[in-house]
Amino acid sequence: MSQADTTGSGTQPSVIECRGLTKRFGGTTALADVSVEFRTSEVHSIVGENGAGKSTLGKVIAGVHQPDEGVVTIDGATASLRTPKHALGHGITMVAQELSLVPGRSVLDNVFLGTEDTRAGFVDRRASRRRFDALVERYDMAIDPHARVGDLSVAEQQRVEILRALARSARFIIMDEPTARLSHHEALALADNVTELTAAGVGIIYVSHFLDEVLRISDAITVMRNGEVVRTAPASVETKDSLIEGVAGRTLDATFPARIRPPADAEVVLDVQGLGRTGAFENVSFQIRAGEIVTLAGLVGAGRTEVARAVFGADAPTTGSMQLDGRPFAPSSPQAAIRAGIGMIPESRRSQGLFFRRNVRENVTVSHLPQFSQAGVLRRRDEQLAADAAATDVELRGATTNSLMDELSGGNQQKTLFARWMMSPPRLLIADEPTRGVDVGAKRAIYEMLTRLAASGMGVLVVSSELEEVLGLAHRVLVMRAGTVVGALDGETAQEHDVMRLAFGAAEEVA
Repeated sequence: MSQADTTGSGTQPSVIECRGLTKRFGGTTALADVSVEFRTSEVHSIVGENGAGKSTLGKVIAGVHQPDEGVVTIDGATASLRTPKHALGHGITMVAQELSLVPGRSVLDNVFLGTEDTRAGFVDRRASRRRFDALVERYDMAIDPHARVGDLSVAEQQRVEILRALARSARFIIMDEPTARLSHHEALALADNVTELTAAGVGIIYVSHFLDEVLRISDAITVMRNGEVVRTAPASVETKDSLIEGVAGRTLDATFPARIRPPADAEVVLDVQGLGRTGAFENVSFQIRAGEIVTLAGLVGAGRTEVARAVFGADAPTTGSMQLDGRPFAPSSPQAAIRAGIGMIPESRRSQGLFFRRNVRENVTVSHLPQFSQAGVLRRRDEQLAADAAATDVELRGATTNSLMDELSGGNQQKTLFARWMMSPPRLLIADEPTRGVDVGAKRAIYEMLTRLAASGMGVLVVSSELEEVLGLAHRVLVMRAGTVVGALDGETAQEHDVMRLAFGAAEEVA
């Protein structure tokens, strides 16, 4: 009987016990005397700010990192977790934020990669298919085995990763920010998958910033701060407020700052009419006024990011027109959009926004170097002073402008992108998923920045997959579905169900 079979057979649950774990990276202590237990058939979530140590703890258990002090035991016996392969030998595996699949191969190939059934030296695909069907049936995670992984959505690729873990008889699956790149309904579907896994005896160690999600699916929750365990408690005794206070070490009066509604006659900053891009979106029209925050909501694939990229000049529209401050606006490139007075926080800071081998100063000033150049020579002192001022403006904490981007937390990386636009504030700021992968404290700081920028007279366009964020920030909510705007809602009166009905096509009303 396999390990996975044993967990579902009614025997005592397996237990991972971490005792006094300490992990240092140079002069930084990532884990400090951490002790916590995890059990099969449970969802045990770990929450904390960026840099709190939650991902490091998961990686120690998964064999990615080795502790400097302390031990990990499994069912009372000390476990050797020197590599991920050793951890897998104990039934432990990890589904990381960055998925590690082979995009050119099929789902079936990826699930059994390295553990293929063979006959006479050849892969026995019939046997593999039987194993695959048994896995899908047991854990209720249906997916086409012949589909090319590179053609799947992020949510489907994540399902493949989970199936691959289960195919290797995993008793514990560590999920590190599993819904960071998923839409609302995809996150709910993953929660159903997690329920199926725990019902079958698998233990889930769940690392997440999304507190509502954590409270909804968890049996136990561990709160971490500054590399230490603040507490571990049943999820039933925690609330969102108690978790925020535990994570931040202080009470946050409200998740979102108060909205300041712009005057009814505020000038129109951006006017978009009938904008379209073949295969991406069509007939999109909206306005953004000075001092107004407009959010674009909708399911993944609705065309929100594509519209934002067209406004920023990253992709050329094929139909329609735009005006910026009453003048025709058709940027041929992001550089042209920046010169016209538009800034953008891109969806992926790693692939689209930051230079990770450069320091904060260079990342902040990269779009503004002509301001600090004379006859082709960069005035380093002026550049440094401006970068320092911008970093102070966004409250960069625990880092300096000489820190390398790779050394910063997700929150500080995102703040660096905001600092880039503080140097020369644009007329319109586009923020695509502005709080993705950042902790609750950094989220609040980003919300305050967006509100402050709007109050200064800037137009702000926010693309977000978090409904709470969409409704908490916006003066107006534009809902997209299948590449077009299907509704507009007042941000102060709209409810989650109003947005979801439009996003799913259950309503067509425009408020």
